[in-house]
Amino acid sequence: MAKTSVAIIGATGETGHFIIDALLDKKSAHGLQKITAIARPSSATNQKYTDLRSRGIKVIAVELTGPEDALVEALANIDVVISTVSVASFKDQILLAKAAKKAGVKRFVPSEFAMVIPPKGVHDLQDMKTDVLNEIKRLHLPWTVINVGWWYAGFLPRLASGRTDYIRPAALFPEQNFVPGDGEAVCSMIDSRDVGRYVARIVQDPRTLNKQVLASNFAPKLNELFGLMEEISGEKIKKTYVSEPIFPNCAYVMTDVFSQLSAKDIEGQIQQSREKIAAGQSDYMTQVGLMMSQYQYSAGRHDNTPEYAEYLGYLLTTDLYPDFKQITYREFFQEVLDGKARAAYSE
Repeated sequence: MAKTSVAIIGATGETGHFIIDALLDKKSAHGLQKITAIARPSSATNQKYTDLRSRGIKVIAVELTGPEDALVEALANIDVVISTVSVASFKDQILLAKAAKKAGVKRFVPSEFAMVIPPKGVHDLQDMKTDVLNEIKRLHLPWTVINVGWWYAGFLPRLASGRTDYIRPAALFPEQNFVPGDGEAVCSMIDSRDVGRYVARIVQDPRTLNKQVLASNFAPKLNELFGLMEEISGEKIKKTYVSEPIFPNCAYVMTDVFSQLSAKDIEGQIQQSREKIAAGQSDYMTQVGLMMSQYQYSAGRHDNTPEYAEYLGYLLTTDLYPDFKQITYREFFQEVLDGKARAAYSE
């Protein structure tokens, strides 16, 4: 069978490098594809891209915002374009999509790889992603959207023993252990190492063309997940519930280590972050604060569930790939407690 030619933008990033690993996996029937990494000229000579070349990956230096002809040439003979760019480059994907259309790309995967969220009005990042997808559709460019739920590495409790501190960077984690809603919301989740394994299958599957896909086979209630973490760690976890009647199906769950933060408080944090950004304070911490507050808000609305994904028209990998063995949260959390886990965005 002919190999699928794949171009990845953001190949050395947090999501991109897992996709690269899966596409190069000699043990997988979905690996060993023809891979090109598209890099900015200022980055193409750094060590990470040198390492990719040593693994047999072609690296092409081209600016997404540069001349369109150069980008079209870089995408010539490419079957699938996978974008894993950061929020700073989201709008540049429209330029990439236009070039992909001219180059005859057969499938465009925009940078999503996050939670299931309504198309508009809940999360600012999702609003931007929706704008990109709408432009892709306007171009009649074949596409696939892949979302994966909440990453395990982004849902880690602070333990009294401090055993999780090394993998909870302050930029991504607050002091409190926030629980969206009343903790009874189901939350689709994934180990980041499985993202690439799912993507390698999805982008070669004709059933997923022009479809949204939820790539996750683990969707616990958050109270159940905290119970699992307490069981594995042997520690009681202090939780801060983010609950308010605007969240559907809320019934407060009281515990001996319970504290409460209202959704109005979260909405206030969101508004404060937006005002800072509007005033020109667009530093990393402000951006992350807004992003994480909106993720909490969305999860408390019961958005990040397989049921809501199906309502939005998603295909589920639990139906597409029943043979897929996902890394379990128990396995991941034990690695964390053993001091062997890797913090997100640490490389």
